[in-house]
Amino acid sequence: MPEVQGPPQPSSPGVPGRLSSAGSCFWVAVLDGNVVGIVAARAHEEDNTLELLRMSVDSRFRGKGIAKALGRKVLEFAVVHNYSAVVLGTTAVKVAAHKLYESLGFRHMGASDHYVLPGMTLSLAERLFFQVRYHRYRLQLREE
Repeated sequence: MPEVQGPPQPSSPGVPGRLSSAGSCFWVAVLDGNVVGIVAARAHEEDNTLELLRMSVDSRFRGKGIAKALGRKVLEFAVVHNYSAVVLGTTAVKVAAHKLYESLGFRHMGASDHYVLPGMTLSLAERLFFQVRYHRYRLQLREE
């Protein structure tokens, strides 16, 4: 099982991968000295939620519990820092990704078929051949 490491100490500004806003963190999963997975979390003070972002595991190491370990690390961080919920949005098309979120306790909150990726121009070709479904998930930790 990989070791999940993160975040750099606040006293180390400029560390690559460090998120700038308060309450935000970045973790890496390390196996045999190599980074095999990443995940980030960003705080949203206005509703006291933590957003899980950019979870990714090297394709050669998928199916080994690495993504689940990274997800649990975000959930632990949320509990320790007293967030009311953890939220995420994904355009993942793989069923395994959605099953992972649900296995961590997230509840599917809905989907949108008209999501526009950054950089898309919504040209006729993009509208005909490239549609992205955006899914929203939420794990309620406590009531506000």
